[in-house]
Amino acid sequence: MKILVTGGCGYKGHVLIPKLLEQGHQVIAFDIQWFGNFLENHESLEVIKGDVRNIEEVPLDSSIDCIVHFSSIANDPCGDLNPKLTWEVSALATMQLADKAKRIGIKRFIYASSGSVYGIKEEERVTEDLELKPISEYNKTKMVAERVLLSYKDDMVVQIVRPATVCGYSPRMRLDVSVNLLTMHALSKGKITVFGGKQVRPNIHIDDIADMYIHLINHPEHIGIFNAGFENMSILDIAKLVTKYIPVEIEVTESNDPRSYRINSDKIINTGFKPKKGVEIAIQEIIEKYNSGVLKDEEKFHNLKWMQSNSLSK
Repeated sequence: MKILVTGGCGYKGHVLIPKLLEQGHQVIAFDIQWFGNFLENHESLEVIKGDVRNIEEVPLDSSIDCIVHFSSIANDPCGDLNPKLTWEVSALATMQLADKAKRIGIKRFIYASSGSVYGIKEEERVTEDLELKPISEYNKTKMVAERVLLSYKDDMVVQIVRPATVCGYSPRMRLDVSVNLLTMHALSKGKITVFGGKQVRPNIHIDDIADMYIHLINHPEHIGIFNAGFENMSILDIAKLVTKYIPVEIEVTESNDPRSYRINSDKIINTGFKPKKGVEIAIQEIIEKYNSGVLKDEEKFHNLKWMQSNSLSK
């Protein structure tokens, strides 16, 4: 199968694409490469640098069997930093991509939405049928993009994934997501600072989310929307789990961050998918990469700081 992965040089793309190549797929990674490209050369991989906002730059033609659409301004703080950019990349570009895919005749479209589109919920079981109440620009663009793609469900197989907060090591690392951030704080600062701590985050290991995309690629009969998160944990509990491996102090301070998300993923489990890893393994892997010198605490791994430093906050 020939697969176009937009945002292919991002955090998830760097883990998914090698898995796709191992399975014998031909892959095109399309990415603006703000954070670089660490994908290894492969005879079945083509990496194209370009801006998804310009639909003419996106390498779409009738030879593409499936689109996996990752391109986005990732996470709530980055989305709120520059709302205009967020809407252009995360919503408008998705609309253009879906429209062109339909006109060309592409029959498979897998979209990376977000588990945060539900907003703050009191329900213990946050399932795919609950009302969406997004509270940030990032969440709102994801909700709009979902609705656009579902309008094409009669023209192509549409599979929408609402991932939890992803954790674990990737060559294009992110240290601005809860598990990774708290683990790096313990390693590099010798202390973990938790703001609030009661906020709940659903989590999924990066290998598991990559495997879930492959599961959907292999099973086009499973259409619609799927949550993807298997451990709903408070920020404080994540910090305590980190200290199981790095014995440091946890300092808890007040926070005005109301975001507390949890999701239920029974729907994807019922299709036969099973996660193999989790938060604890992610923590162990990050520690190993740091201790071996492979991973360092660099600004480019913190999306918000990088955007602010590179004049993308206007």
